Amino acid sequence: MTEQLVRVYIPATVPTLATLRDKGVLAAPGGHAVTPGLREWYAEGDEEELEYVAFTRAAQDALRLLREDPDAPRRRAVVSVDLPASAVGRGDGELGSSTVRLAAPVPVEAVAALHVDGAEATGDVAAAVAVVAEALAGDPDAQFTVDGAEDHELEWYDVSELDLLLRAAS
Repeated sequence: MTEQLVRVYIPATVPTLATLRDKGVLAAPGGHAVTPGLREWYAEGDEEELEYVAFTRAAQDALRLLREDPDAPRRRAVVSVDLPASAVGRGDGELGSSTVRLAAPVPVEAVAALHVDGAEATGDVAAAVAVVAEALAGDPDAQFTVDGAEDHELEWYDVSELDLLLRAAS
């Protein structure tokens, strides 16, 4: 019998994706997944809705990563990976949390899909990056700006398209 896999959404940037291509692993301390705390908080949500919440939170975390890397292209990225349950640890345990910890770097073979903002989103993403900390602190104007970036759906790429994606996103 094989161990159950857990879909984890890891926030990333374009330089993170380049490292994944070059080294074959993604060194990420954690990400977002459908956790017991998220299920309890959003009890009326079906599996697809719960997955979307976890994915959206990873995209929000990508804004913070972009704020830490001013040279990175202003495109949010999320790496969807399928990992054995034993490799995924509990996050903060708060009601509604989707945060999980990862036991080890993620091999490229575990990547299910890559998600990156299209070129049309870069202006809104850049504006959101500039105010993401203020939005997290409760500033409604900053949250409005962050919501503008979240209006853009991330584009889907197969892991085999990583080189193509990096050429287009750089």
